[in-house]
Amino acid sequence: MCSARMSTAFELQTGDRVTREEFHRLYEQTPEGFRAELIGGVVYVASPLKLAHGKNHLSLGSLLAAYQGSSPGVQCGANTTILLGNEGEPQPDLFLRILPEYGGQSRTTEDDYVLGAPELIAEIALSSRSIDLHAKRDDYARYGVCEYLVLCLRERELRWFDLRNDRELEPGDDRIYRIGVFPGLWIDGAALLARDHSRLMAVLQEGLSSTEHEEFVRGLAANRQ
Repeated sequence: MCSARMSTAFELQTGDRVTREEFHRLYEQTPEGFRAELIGGVVYVASPLKLAHGKNHLSLGSLLAAYQGSSPGVQCGANTTILLGNEGEPQPDLFLRILPEYGGQSRTTEDDYVLGAPELIAEIALSSRSIDLHAKRDDYARYGVCEYLVLCLRERELRWFDLRNDRELEPGDDRIYRIGVFPGLWIDGAALLARDHSRLMAVLQEGLSSTEHEEFVRGLAANRQ
């Protein structure tokens, strides 16, 4: 049930407990520009985003968009409402998913929301770090997200989680993150933090030229319905 203080759509406040259905109904009535998420049944109203967030969001987003462009059947998105489950409706900074017609585990609703867990979610963590590494990580694992990236700006580190097996992963000896659920998605962590676009794209191109990526794309095509 919605708490007593949430009598109107404009009273969504951090800490309120609601079902996803109630949250979604209220959220659709809020003013344009208002942002909130439901994580584990708890409302989190977003703080204003600073320039550091925006710059780093763009760097990682451009990488995922480039991967999408070379991987038919894969779709990336940013700041999109994800209908995860009964207590989860986040708006992750970035996601990468396999489209349902290619065998992916999420769907697109008639009103253009993502229903179910994308295979990969990424968050840019500054003021939201504690939520991203705990409440969100737990909810994403609970509802079936396969891998999770958190770019921690204050600590200047990229953290990578295998949520299916509840473990944190490390990059290779060359400091390249080779994403398992999306073969060929190679991320140079140092270049990402430095926003070195040329280096980021050069390393990604190596991944896109790999046998693993070629086999992945072939498998997607074979699964197409």
